[in-house]
Amino acid sequence: MNIKYVPMLLLAATLAATLAACGNASSPTAGPDPATGADAATGADAAHTPAPPAESGAEPADAFLARIASHCGQAFEGQIIANRPQPDNDPFVGQRLVMHVRECSAEEVRVPFHVGDDHSRTWILTRTDEGLRLKHDHRHEDGSDDDVTMYGGDTDAAGTPQRQSFPVDGFSIEMFLREGLTPSVSNVWAMEIEPGERFLYELSRTAEDRLFQVEFDLTTPVERPPTPWGHPPLPGDGEP
Repeated sequence: MNIKYVPMLLLAATLAATLAACGNASSPTAGPDPATGADAATGADAAHTPAPPAESGAEPADAFLARIASHCGQAFEGQIIANRPQPDNDPFVGQRLVMHVRECSAEEVRVPFHVGDDHSRTWILTRTDEGLRLKHDHRHEDGSDDDVTMYGGDTDAAGTPQRQSFPVDGFSIEMFLREGLTPSVSNVWAMEIEPGERFLYELSRTAEDRLFQVEFDLTTPVERPPTPWGHPPLPGDGEP
């Protein structure tokens, strides 16, 4: 067997065990638990709190992806913990921020990021031969692509099971320059995950000494948000 495929097999086994452990937490038909009265669909019952995934023998990229996938089907609310310098008319300030671990496989995890009533953003994490790739899928309400979409980058090093960083790639730099977003050519995105505790999304750039961070509380799942714009509905998506 080719050695480079072993981590993917480990991740596939981890995902299967993790999703099975979640039981009805991501089931579209899950309802109140007859024994406790808790709503399994929102993860309110402690019995549906995901356990940290097994990581023994996994490469950091696989372990990181599995940690996020351990919350598949769940949504969490976040808050801004860093925002300097704060842009004028910042679209995130004063809005309810919710991430939804919506689609998970051994090779890819998709996490819509809902900002108030704006359902245009989805983070896409994909396993590559070298590590992970992060892309930002931006859509309009009619489902069409935004002029600035699918930007991101690949991991610059192995990272850790807890943190991965993604320097801007050439495709994104070309698009940012074309759209007049010159400061963004120095973007570096990062994510951190402590299963059952916290998830962090981060944007930093050397231009303007920019730092933006949103931290999500993984201890308390919330009601799942609506279908993200431009994506097919899935069982369990919230009401629009």
